[in-house]
Amino acid sequence: MEEKTEDLEEIRNRRKRINRMKSIIVMTITIWMVVSLMAIICLSVVVVRLNNKINDISSTRMEKVEDSNRFSKVQSINEGNKPTANSSTIVSNMDSKDNLAKKNDTHYVYLTFDGGPDDNTNAILDKLKEYQVKATFFVSGAEDEKSAAIYRRIVEEGHTLGMHSYCNKYSHIYGSKKAFEQDYFQLRNKLYETTGVTSKYYRFPGGSNNKVSNVDLTTFISFLKEQNVTYFDWNVSAGDESDDYTKDDVINNVISGVSKYKTSVVLLHDGNDKSMTVEALGPLLEQLNSMGAKVLPIDDDTDVIQYVSADSVE
Repeated sequence: MEEKTEDLEEIRNRRKRINRMKSIIVMTITIWMVVSLMAIICLSVVVVRLNNKINDISSTRMEKVEDSNRFSKVQSINEGNKPTANSSTIVSNMDSKDNLAKKNDTHYVYLTFDGGPDDNTNAILDKLKEYQVKATFFVSGAEDEKSAAIYRRIVEEGHTLGMHSYCNKYSHIYGSKKAFEQDYFQLRNKLYETTGVTSKYYRFPGGSNNKVSNVDLTTFISFLKEQNVTYFDWNVSAGDESDDYTKDDVINNVISGVSKYKTSVVLLHDGNDKSMTVEALGPLLEQLNSMGAKVLPIDDDTDVIQYVSADSVE
């Protein structure tokens, strides 16, 4: 009897040990699966972030290349080399004989800033206020309150608020007609909700004849015409699109270009890395004033400067 009892007890203990081992195995497998799942999730997040970073870097590099190419073209025109017009590159006013300045002609100068809102946008606004000058800001999209305050300040201080795309990522904006339209409406609506102003001026990232777009740019031009929006390129570049430029570069490039035209739409940038542009602005405005130039914000009376003329697109 005692032997049977001992056997039963031993069986029970064995079963307990087996059950404990099963529990340990199950728990180990469960922990391993959870850890593996977390590792996969973490790796996926890292991969997505890296891809986004690569896309951002690629987009930024493309933008700098396009801006650099555009600067070279503008410099070539300023030096007297007329661009070749073809079915997709019909220049409006930029190289027109009617726009070439003669002695005693008044120079009308439209300073335009791309890349904001950023910290340097406020610094530029401060400088413009000091000199009592109005300009044009082609802004990108941002959701933070600091950027919203800059949008409002641009409008409240009498400057022109233009659009430069919401995301300012070439690969997205120019990926398709739908993507371009969605980006446009996102920015237009954001600016209206923030400032009460429906912006009616646009600047294509890279210009209206950039080589980055996967879609024929005339498709986007037609869309903007449907929206009664006027797009502006530029015929004078400050040359501040690169990371390697000086205050004197900005001043010399602008004055050299402006002196050749009756109407000059000047490309400048107001990103966080454009402190040299901020430093150049005061001396630049003083030189423009000394040559009798009128510095104005873009409005409906401004002569349109376009690489691809909107009138050539149905």
